[in-house]
Amino acid sequence: MDKLILTMLEGSLVSIKIFFLTLLFSLPLGLPLAAARMSKNPLLRVPAKIFLLIVRGTPLILQLIFVYFAPYYIFKISYDRFTAVIVAMSINYAAYFAEIYRGGIESIPKGQYEAGKVLGFTKMQTFFRIILPQVIKRILPATGNEVITLVKDTALAQTIGVSELFRVAQNSASRLFSTTPIFLAGVFYFIMNWIVSFVFARIEKKLDYYK
Repeated sequence: MDKLILTMLEGSLVSIKIFFLTLLFSLPLGLPLAAARMSKNPLLRVPAKIFLLIVRGTPLILQLIFVYFAPYYIFKISYDRFTAVIVAMSINYAAYFAEIYRGGIESIPKGQYEAGKVLGFTKMQTFFRIILPQVIKRILPATGNEVITLVKDTALAQTIGVSELFRVAQNSASRLFSTTPIFLAGVFYFIMNWIVSFVFARIEKKLDYYK
């Protein structure tokens, strides 16, 4: 049993790496995508709209397969499976975060921008000092839901052979002829999601305190 738990912990570490690296790249990448999507310039807006439609309209599992295999068949370039997972999941989640950001930014009344102008702020100062703090508070619940989904979506990395938590659980279940590893995997995912939920709840509480 101890060996099984140790094996599951090793798989969990891979899942945690995928989780944090995906967040590291997708959260900031979503902002320029949102800006392009809201741009008045059709050369930016239309490609961004099409890109977001494709990414959000196709399954992540297909995107993982495409990102890993397409470079080899098209350009004869190959790279490791873990990198492919991070690239595919970062792009996928950046698209969802971009739409969350867009919804948050567009929900701010136009009067807020005018108030910043009256105060003598530049457009950049108005955005970062007045608009962004309000946007963060408004998008936090939706962002938290996406982050929780990301914890579970790390299981899709096994599609291209990355030995994360779920793949380790499947292999252990087949080897031991037992469903215990699958149950343990569920417990690990639950704990990780509970931690994420707790962190976002604390952040929301802090924002309410400084309101």
